[in-house]
Amino acid sequence: MTKIRRETVVFEALALLDEAGLDGVSTRQLAKRLGVEQPALYYYFRTKKDLLAALAEAAMTPHTTAPLPAPGDDWRAWFLDNTRSFRRTLLMRRDGARLHAGSTPTGDLERVGRKMAFLVAAGVPEHDAQMAMLAASRFTVGSVLEEQAGDGAELPPGVPEIDHESAFEAGLALILDGLTRRAAPGARTS
Repeated sequence: MTKIRRETVVFEALALLDEAGLDGVSTRQLAKRLGVEQPALYYYFRTKKDLLAALAEAAMTPHTTAPLPAPGDDWRAWFLDNTRSFRRTLLMRRDGARLHAGSTPTGDLERVGRKMAFLVAAGVPEHDAQMAMLAASRFTVGSVLEEQAGDGAELPPGVPEIDHESAFEAGLALILDGLTRRAAPGARTS
């Protein structure tokens, strides 16, 4: 049996995702692509769910390696940049939002904690910071799901085409406006 590295399996699975979409990712297709028997994949991933979790984590690398906020940063600008980074990362992969939906950020928990601590230190109440991060995340995933599902779809006559980026920015501004109203008066902006 040919020995393959876990990183190679994940890399090829991401390439298969980009080519065939989430519904086209199967252990059978992946094994064929790697030139191995299907059971060879079970050494690294006992189930397809385990494989998809590893793909979701790997697909998020551009976002999870972005710089963390620094003391003194404007929390509003950081919140916008962080959410936009998440959206860009989801859009980098075919079906990126579907892959991410429902995944648990097990490898990102320390970073999430540091982001939360930054918002709280800037004057955002802890519960509101948590809910805003959750709302922004779910809004972003939903927006990208809609955007990726609609790619190439023909609209009926008279139905205006949606400018996904403008719609995303408008929704993001509403979330930030709500959070700003809940932040402590004089919450630091820089």
